[in-house]
Amino acid sequence: MNEGKAPVDDGLGTLEPGTRQRGQLRSRAADITWTALCVVLALWAVWSAVGVVRDGTAWAYSAVAWVLLAAALALRALAVRRRTSL
Repeated sequence: MNEGKAPVDDGLGTLEPGTRQRGQLRSRAADITWTALCVVLALWAVWSAVGVVRDGTAWAYSAVAWVLLAAALALRALAVRRRTSL
């Protein structure tokens, strides 16, 4: 045995177009983006719902926030389902 040489670890490899790592990077970036969008929309929806309870005039903002949150979650579920079926 040659104990003088350490095993070489290439790490992630190159991120050249067409590599497996590039596809994983794109997928991970999309996951982070969708998560951030859903969190921001959820915070806006809850904040506007609290505004409706306090004031009563912010109902339009609350309705828009909940509709956008539902649409974003539906599109996210569709994207996950489409990605796993490929």
